[in-house]
Amino acid sequence: MTQSKITSKIDDESPLPIVSYHNELAKGEHIPFHQHQRAQLVYANSGVMSVTTKSACYVIPPQRAVLMPANMQHRIDTIRTLSMQSLYILPSLITEFPAEPCVIQITPLLRELIVHMVSLGNDYQIDSPQGRLMQVILDQILIQPTLSLSLPLPTDQRLVRITDALINNPADARSLGEWAHYTGASKRTINRLFSKQTGMSFQSWRQQLKLQRSLELLAVGDNITQVALELGYENSSAFIAMFKRCLGITPTHYLKTTYPNAI
Repeated sequence: MTQSKITSKIDDESPLPIVSYHNELAKGEHIPFHQHQRAQLVYANSGVMSVTTKSACYVIPPQRAVLMPANMQHRIDTIRTLSMQSLYILPSLITEFPAEPCVIQITPLLRELIVHMVSLGNDYQIDSPQGRLMQVILDQILIQPTLSLSLPLPTDQRLVRITDALINNPADARSLGEWAHYTGASKRTINRLFSKQTGMSFQSWRQQLKLQRSLELLAVGDNITQVALELGYENSSAFIAMFKRCLGITPTHYLKTTYPNAI
Protein backbone atom coordinates (compact mmCIF):
# COMPACT_ATOMS: atom_id res chain seq x y z
CA MET A 1 0.00 0.00 0.00
CA THR A 2 1.48 3.35 -1.09
CA GLN A 3 0.75 6.55 0.80
CA SER A 4 -0.64 9.27 -1.43
CA LYS A 5 1.65 12.22 -2.00
CA ILE A 6 -1.40 14.41 -2.54
CA THR A 7 -2.20 16.35 0.59
CA SER A 8 -5.73 16.24 1.94
CA LYS A 9 -5.29 19.63 3.66
CA ILE A 10 -7.89 22.23 2.81
CA ASP A 11 -8.43 25.86 3.69
CA ASP A 12 -10.46 25.53 6.89
CA GLU A 13 -10.39 29.30 7.28
CA SER A 14 -12.24 29.94 4.00
CA PRO A 15 -15.41 32.03 4.41
CA LEU A 16 -17.14 29.85 1.80
CA PRO A 17 -19.81 27.49 3.19
CA ILE A 18 -18.59 24.67 0.89
CA VAL A 19 -15.08 24.13 -0.42
CA SER A 20 -14.36 21.55 -3.13
CA TYR A 21 -11.25 19.46 -3.74
CA HIS A 22 -10.17 16.88 -6.32
CA ASN A 23 -7.77 13.95 -5.90
CA GLU A 24 -6.57 11.37 -8.42
CA LEU A 25 -5.33 8.25 -6.64
CA ALA A 26 -3.79 5.17 -8.22
CA LYS A 27 -4.73 1.64 -7.21
CA GLY A 28 -2.97 0.82 -3.94
CA GLU A 29 -2.53 4.43 -2.79
CA HIS A 30 -4.03 5.66 0.44
CA ILE A 31 -4.53 8.81 2.48
CA PRO A 32 -3.56 7.97 6.09
CA PHE A 33 -5.65 8.78 9.14
CA HIS A 34 -6.44 12.49 9.31
CA GLN A 35 -9.31 14.84 10.15
CA HIS A 36 -10.83 18.14 9.03
CA GLN A 37 -12.47 21.01 10.86
CA ARG A 38 -15.29 20.81 8.31
CA ALA A 39 -17.60 17.93 7.50
CA GLN A 40 -16.50 16.13 4.34
CA LEU A 41 -18.54 14.51 1.60
CA VAL A 42 -16.16 11.78 0.39
CA TYR A 43 -17.17 10.83 -3.15
CA ALA A 44 -15.47 9.11 -6.09
CA ASN A 45 -17.14 9.48 -9.47
CA SER A 46 -14.99 6.58 -10.72
CA GLY A 47 -13.37 3.71 -8.88
CA VAL A 48 -14.18 2.15 -5.52
CA MET A 49 -12.67 3.26 -2.22
CA SER A 50 -12.58 2.04 1.34
CA VAL A 51 -13.10 4.69 4.02
CA THR A 52 -12.15 3.62 7.54
CA THR A 53 -12.70 5.33 10.89
CA LYS A 54 -11.61 4.03 14.29
CA SER A 55 -14.93 2.23 14.67
CA ALA A 56 -16.18 1.23 11.20
CA CYS A 57 -15.26 0.57 7.58
CA TYR A 58 -17.18 1.70 4.49
CA VAL A 59 -16.67 0.37 0.94
CA ILE A 60 -18.02 3.02 -1.40
CA PRO A 61 -18.90 2.52 -5.09
CA PRO A 62 -19.53 5.49 -7.43
CA GLN A 63 -23.26 5.66 -6.66
CA ARG A 64 -22.59 6.29 -2.97
CA ALA A 65 -20.67 8.76 -0.80
CA VAL A 66 -19.69 9.00 2.86
CA LEU A 67 -20.63 12.11 4.80
CA MET A 68 -17.86 12.38 7.39
CA PRO A 69 -18.51 14.56 10.45
CA ALA A 70 -16.04 17.30 11.31
CA ASN A 71 -12.96 16.39 13.36
CA MET A 72 -13.37 12.64 12.86
CA GLN A 73 -10.25 10.60 12.17
CA HIS A 74 -10.49 8.61 8.93
CA ARG A 75 -8.33 7.09 6.21
CA ILE A 76 -9.03 6.40 2.53
CA ASP A 77 -7.74 3.38 0.60
CA THR A 78 -8.11 2.77 -3.12
CA ILE A 79 -9.37 -0.52 -4.50
CA ARG A 80 -8.82 0.60 -8.09
CA THR A 81 -7.75 3.87 -9.74
CA LEU A 82 -9.83 6.56 -8.09
CA SER A 83 -11.11 10.00 -9.09
CA MET A 84 -12.21 11.51 -5.80
CA GLN A 85 -14.34 14.62 -5.51
CA SER A 86 -14.60 15.99 -1.98
CA LEU A 87 -16.83 18.71 -0.61
CA TYR A 88 -15.90 20.29 2.73
CA ILE A 89 -18.98 21.69 4.43
CA LEU A 90 -19.40 23.95 7.46
CA PRO A 91 -20.80 21.69 10.23
CA SER A 92 -23.59 24.17 10.99
CA LEU A 93 -25.11 23.44 7.56
CA ILE A 94 -25.67 19.71 8.13
CA THR A 95 -26.94 19.46 11.69
CA GLU A 96 -29.76 17.18 10.46
CA PHE A 97 -27.27 14.35 9.94
CA PRO A 98 -26.12 12.05 12.74
CA ALA A 99 -22.86 12.57 14.62
CA GLU A 100 -21.48 9.38 13.08
CA PRO A 101 -20.45 8.96 9.41
CA CYS A 102 -23.29 8.01 7.10
CA VAL A 103 -23.57 6.77 3.53
CA ILE A 104 -25.85 8.59 1.10
CA GLN A 105 -27.04 7.95 -2.44
CA ILE A 106 -25.45 9.98 -5.23
CA THR A 107 -28.15 10.61 -7.81
CA PRO A 108 -27.25 11.43 -11.44
CA LEU A 109 -28.20 15.07 -10.79
CA LEU A 110 -26.05 15.31 -7.66
CA ARG A 111 -23.14 13.63 -9.42
CA GLU A 112 -23.17 16.13 -12.30
CA LEU A 113 -23.49 19.08 -9.93
CA ILE A 114 -20.52 17.90 -7.83
CA VAL A 115 -18.28 17.24 -10.83
CA HIS A 116 -19.19 20.62 -12.36
CA MET A 117 -18.53 22.58 -9.17
CA VAL A 118 -15.25 20.81 -8.45
CA SER A 119 -14.08 21.67 -11.97
CA LEU A 120 -14.77 25.36 -11.34
CA GLY A 121 -12.66 25.53 -8.17
CA ASN A 122 -13.22 27.72 -5.12
CA ASP A 123 -12.71 31.22 -6.50
CA TYR A 124 -16.33 32.32 -6.19
CA GLN A 125 -18.55 34.63 -4.18
CA ILE A 126 -21.29 33.28 -1.93
CA ASP A 127 -23.93 35.41 -3.70
CA SER A 128 -23.06 34.34 -7.24
CA PRO A 129 -24.34 31.74 -9.72
CA GLN A 130 -21.65 29.33 -8.52
CA GLY A 131 -22.51 30.02 -4.90
CA ARG A 132 -26.18 29.35 -5.58
CA LEU A 133 -25.27 26.06 -7.28
CA MET A 134 -23.40 25.07 -4.13
CA GLN A 135 -26.62 25.71 -2.21
CA VAL A 136 -28.47 23.42 -4.64
CA ILE A 137 -25.83 20.74 -3.99
CA LEU A 138 -26.34 21.14 -0.24
CA ASP A 139 -30.12 20.91 -0.67
CA GLN A 140 -29.68 17.69 -2.67
CA ILE A 141 -27.35 16.19 -0.04
CA LEU A 142 -29.84 16.96 2.73
CA ILE A 143 -32.73 15.14 1.04
CA GLN A 144 -30.83 11.92 0.33
CA PRO A 145 -31.74 8.94 2.53
CA THR A 146 -28.92 7.40 4.52
CA LEU A 147 -27.89 3.87 3.50
CA SER A 148 -26.57 0.94 5.49
CA LEU A 149 -23.14 0.21 4.03
CA SER A 150 -20.96 0.43 7.11
CA LEU A 151 -19.14 -2.43 8.78
CA PRO A 152 -18.84 -1.63 12.50
CA LEU A 153 -15.57 -2.74 14.09
CA PRO A 154 -15.72 -4.08 17.66
CA THR A 155 -13.13 -3.44 20.37
CA ASP A 156 -13.57 -6.48 22.63
CA GLN A 157 -10.55 -8.67 21.94
CA ARG A 158 -12.66 -11.83 21.70
CA LEU A 159 -14.74 -10.26 18.96
CA VAL A 160 -11.66 -8.81 17.30
CA ARG A 161 -10.23 -12.34 16.98
CA ILE A 162 -13.41 -13.37 15.17
CA THR A 163 -13.75 -10.31 12.94
CA ASP A 164 -10.08 -10.28 11.99
CA ALA A 165 -10.29 -13.94 10.96
CA LEU A 166 -13.42 -13.32 8.88
CA ILE A 167 -12.00 -10.19 7.26
CA ASN A 168 -9.01 -12.29 6.20
CA ASN A 169 -11.28 -15.11 5.00
CA PRO A 170 -14.96 -14.18 4.50
CA ALA A 171 -15.64 -17.73 3.27
CA ASP A 172 -14.98 -19.17 6.74
CA ALA A 173 -18.29 -20.89 7.49
CA ARG A 174 -17.84 -21.58 11.20
CA SER A 175 -21.04 -21.14 13.20
CA LEU A 176 -21.42 -18.69 16.07
CA GLY A 177 -21.05 -21.60 18.49
CA GLU A 178 -17.79 -22.65 16.86
CA TRP A 179 -16.47 -19.09 16.97
CA ALA A 180 -17.44 -18.85 20.63
CA HIS A 181 -15.45 -22.01 21.35
CA TYR A 182 -12.52 -20.53 19.39
CA THR A 183 -12.46 -17.48 21.69
CA GLY A 184 -13.14 -19.37 24.93
CA ALA A 185 -16.40 -17.52 25.54
CA SER A 186 -19.96 -18.75 25.55
CA LYS A 187 -22.19 -18.43 22.48
CA ARG A 188 -24.53 -16.23 24.49
CA THR A 189 -21.69 -13.88 25.49
CA ILE A 190 -20.41 -13.51 21.93
CA ASN A 191 -23.93 -12.88 20.60
CA ARG A 192 -24.56 -10.24 23.29
CA LEU A 193 -21.24 -8.52 22.64
CA PHE A 194 -21.80 -8.39 18.87
CA SER A 195 -25.13 -6.70 19.40
CA LYS A 196 -23.72 -4.26 21.97
CA GLN A 197 -20.54 -3.27 20.15
CA THR A 198 -21.64 -3.32 16.51
CA GLY A 199 -25.40 -2.85 16.71
CA MET A 200 -25.73 -5.97 14.54
CA SER A 201 -26.14 -9.68 15.10
CA PHE A 202 -23.21 -11.92 14.21
CA GLN A 203 -25.07 -13.17 11.12
CA SER A 204 -25.87 -9.62 9.96
CA TRP A 205 -22.27 -8.50 10.51
CA ARG A 206 -20.92 -11.42 8.48
CA GLN A 207 -23.38 -10.70 5.65
CA GLN A 208 -22.33 -7.03 5.63
CA LEU A 209 -18.69 -8.09 5.43
CA LYS A 210 -19.47 -10.32 2.44
CA LEU A 211 -21.36 -7.49 0.73
CA GLN A 212 -18.44 -5.11 1.18
CA ARG A 213 -15.93 -7.69 0.00
CA SER A 214 -18.08 -8.41 -3.06
CA LEU A 215 -17.90 -4.72 -4.04
CA GLU A 216 -14.12 -4.89 -3.75
CA LEU A 217 -13.85 -8.08 -5.81
CA LEU A 218 -16.19 -6.80 -8.52
CA ALA A 219 -14.13 -3.60 -8.65
CA VAL A 220 -10.94 -5.52 -9.49
CA GLY A 221 -12.62 -7.51 -12.24
CA ASP A 222 -13.69 -10.81 -10.68
CA ASN A 223 -16.82 -12.22 -12.31
CA ILE A 224 -19.95 -13.04 -10.35
CA THR A 225 -19.20 -16.77 -10.06
CA GLN A 226 -15.66 -16.07 -8.82
CA VAL A 227 -16.98 -13.62 -6.24
CA ALA A 228 -19.60 -16.11 -5.00
CA LEU A 229 -17.00 -18.83 -4.51
CA GLU A 230 -14.52 -16.43 -2.88
CA LEU A 231 -17.17 -15.49 -0.33
CA GLY A 232 -18.07 -19.09 0.46
CA TYR A 233 -21.39 -19.39 -1.36
CA GLU A 234 -22.18 -22.80 -2.82
CA ASN A 235 -23.50 -21.23 -6.00
CA SER A 236 -23.88 -17.83 -7.61
CA SER A 237 -27.66 -17.79 -7.10
CA ALA A 238 -27.30 -17.51 -3.32
CA PHE A 239 -24.79 -14.67 -3.70
CA ILE A 240 -27.00 -12.84 -6.22
CA ALA A 241 -29.98 -13.10 -3.85
CA MET A 242 -27.95 -11.63 -0.96
CA PHE A 243 -26.59 -8.80 -3.14
CA LYS A 244 -30.05 -7.85 -4.43
CA ARG A 245 -31.57 -8.03 -0.95
CA CYS A 246 -28.94 -5.61 0.38
CA LEU A 247 -28.53 -3.16 -2.53
CA GLY A 248 -31.81 -3.55 -4.40
CA ILE A 249 -30.12 -4.52 -7.69
CA THR A 250 -28.43 -7.64 -9.02
CA PRO A 251 -24.64 -7.83 -9.39
CA THR A 252 -25.08 -7.81 -13.19
CA HIS A 253 -27.09 -4.58 -13.06
CA TYR A 254 -24.56 -3.11 -10.65
CA LEU A 255 -21.69 -3.94 -13.04
CA LYS A 256 -23.53 -2.50 -16.04
CA THR A 257 -24.11 0.82 -14.31
CA THR A 258 -20.80 1.06 -12.45
CA TYR A 259 -18.33 -0.56 -14.89
CA PRO A 260 -20.07 -0.60 -18.31
CA ASN A 261 -16.94 -1.91 -20.06
CA ALA A 262 -16.41 -4.77 -17.63
CA ILE A 263 -19.08 -7.13 -18.98
